[in-house]
Amino acid sequence: MKNKALTAGLCSLALAGGTSVAAQEAGFTWEGSVEIGVDSTVRADDPSAEVTDTYISGEFAFEGVITKRITAFGGLSLESVTDAVDSRAFEDIGLYVSELGLRFGFGETLVSVGKISPVFAVAWDEAAGFYGTSLAEDYELSEMIGVTVDTPVAALGGTLSFAVFYSDDTALSNSIGNERGRNSVAAGGVGNTGKLNNFALQYSQGFGETTAWIGARHLSAGVGDTSDETGIVAGASHDFSNGFNIIGEVAHFDNAGGADGNATYATLSGAYAFDDWIFSATATLVDTSADTDSMIALGVDRAISENVEINFGVARFVVGGEQSTAIGLATVVSF
Repeated sequence: MKNKALTAGLCSLALAGGTSVAAQEAGFTWEGSVEIGVDSTVRADDPSAEVTDTYISGEFAFEGVITKRITAFGGLSLESVTDAVDSRAFEDIGLYVSELGLRFGFGETLVSVGKISPVFAVAWDEAAGFYGTSLAEDYELSEMIGVTVDTPVAALGGTLSFAVFYSDDTALSNSIGNERGRNSVAAGGVGNTGKLNNFALQYSQGFGETTAWIGARHLSAGVGDTSDETGIVAGASHDFSNGFNIIGEVAHFDNAGGADGNATYATLSGAYAFDDWIFSATATLVDTSADTDSMIALGVDRAISENVEINFGVARFVVGGEQSTAIGLATVVSF
């Protein structure tokens, strides 16, 4: 739901030796998008959860060449920086730095230093539809301070990504407009340690129209946590070359969130493209020590032009034993 991480796309372009189609000027590439939409929980077991959020969000990412081997990269995000507790329209909006740093090239190996988004899993970003990523995004890694290494593995033909990091606790963790507040180690949470004692590792490889990946991560306990979190993930996607593609992913976490309990996420998503239309369905099941949550979502996307699309989605959630139904509609303009 809502915008994806554009900086990850720029990094992928660099790995592939390509350039951004959005813009290119003498060693400077950039891209972005703006989304205006409505996300409404129209029915819920808890009536107080029946909230309509009319929002605007945006993403901007850039990469600029400094020397032959060094580039600067960065990203900005504009969105409501607090969750909606009551119906609202274009409120609580803040602008913050999502990524910022330097990237060093050593042949086909890229080393990124600064505020980064470590590579772990895929479904949180690529599950199809307006609501497709809603539960899988629980395990997204973003806004970390650290180092990532992305390198091809010639002997196997895939790509290995490795990162060491901790949650951003610098001034960049705050936002302007509506301030979300600067993060600190005292706020607690796994990975929020102020030390490079967290890591993520992922290997991905293509086999014709199929791509598979496997990864692991370790997030050290922060203030108030009872345990370190360890996680593993495996998944695959396939393009049938007839407009239909699927993605499946399973991720398991011991001591999820630093608590004494485990969580397993299973996501299956499919999309069919026909002319300017994309029809999609996504299902996610989350099995925890305390409960079982689920989501079933349907989506329809319509390309109006090369840079403008309309997204519609409907989803049924069961979270914490309570059921809800949500409907979303958005216009996305890319540039």
